[in-house]
Amino acid sequence: MQLKVEHIDFRYTEKSPWILRDISLTIESGERVGIVGPSGCGKSTLAKIIAGYEKPTSGIVTIDGQPLPSKGMCPVQMIFQHPEYAVNPRWKMKKTLNECWQPGDELIQQMGIEKDWLNRWPAELSGGELQRFCIARVLSPDVKFLLCDEVTTMLDVITQAQIWQVLLENAKKNDYGMLIVTHNMALAEKVCTRIVSLGTDTNGL
Repeated sequence: MQLKVEHIDFRYTEKSPWILRDISLTIESGERVGIVGPSGCGKSTLAKIIAGYEKPTSGIVTIDGQPLPSKGMCPVQMIFQHPEYAVNPRWKMKKTLNECWQPGDELIQQMGIEKDWLNRWPAELSGGELQRFCIARVLSPDVKFLLCDEVTTMLDVITQAQIWQVLLENAKKNDYGMLIVTHNMALAEKVCTRIVSLGTDTNGL
């Protein structure tokens, strides 16, 4: 399976500067593509476009030549840097976890999610604890591509290592393709099968 990004341009208004210009890339099943580049070069914006959270000014994103579905379970899922913005503050964590599917006990244990956390509100958990939920809820076998936007930047080193271990194990198990947005070149070199650089003057990847 192949996710293809073709000639993506993006800016917020007709008078605002271009954030992305003529960006094209492909991600194959099982491939882990790292995107690195300076702040403001459009890395996160590109990930949001691929996930469907932003509409490109021009260009298209397809999977095996077909546009992404607008309804139902999307085969492309995104994990955000700030998990507090990705959860409903009015839902307890059990409902948040089961929003898309019901992860099994093995995955919940792998993610280090404690049973008593399930009955807590998001505000009662730390950023690292929330991120564990946000990751577990998207690791469905129905998902084909994961977009990871600086997913462990705000976490301590031990938690980072635990989370990446689970992500990579499940990516291998389910043959996920991954887009990994990061400022950390050492991390990219360690976990990615291919690295591309996105600069402010980049035309295509």
